[in-house]
Amino acid sequence: MRRVAVVIAAVGLAVAIYYGTHARHRDTRSSTSQAPALALVDLGGNKIDTSSYAGKVVLINFWAAWCTPCAEEIPQFIALQDKYRAQGLQVIGISMEDRNSALRDFYRKYKMNYPVVAGNEKIAEAYGGILGLPTSFLIGRDGRIRAKYPGLADFAKLEQEIIALLR
Repeated sequence: MRRVAVVIAAVGLAVAIYYGTHARHRDTRSSTSQAPALALVDLGGNKIDTSSYAGKVVLINFWAAWCTPCAEEIPQFIALQDKYRAQGLQVIGISMEDRNSALRDFYRKYKMNYPVVAGNEKIAEAYGGILGLPTSFLIGRDGRIRAKYPGLADFAKLEQEIIALLR
């Protein structure tokens, strides 16, 4: 019985190590499927309809205020939004599992410059399920998902992909 427990623990550790090392890289299996249309409400009470972003490059980031890697990414998303807004980039944050008060505090603390909505399982499922946070999706001007980034995004590659899609 003890031997079975050791084997299970070893397999679990191997899976965790694999996910930890591979989650930092772009998911090269990303589809070119149409991004789901969502009607959401941001922290300010404004309606966010993803179909209104047709013709823009959209970066959707699933995150949580309690998630340390997510917090590491936020300043970079803010910088991307500042840098490429005029060319047609729109970042949208979908916060998962946060209380509204914690979410608002985080939003103010980081001075986020893009819409943030409270997410739920239905929204996550619309994107094929979110297995871990952070997870980001890059959507082209045609509304198709061009890349999926499970885990911390490689911002050098992400920025290059955004530039290519903005052309």
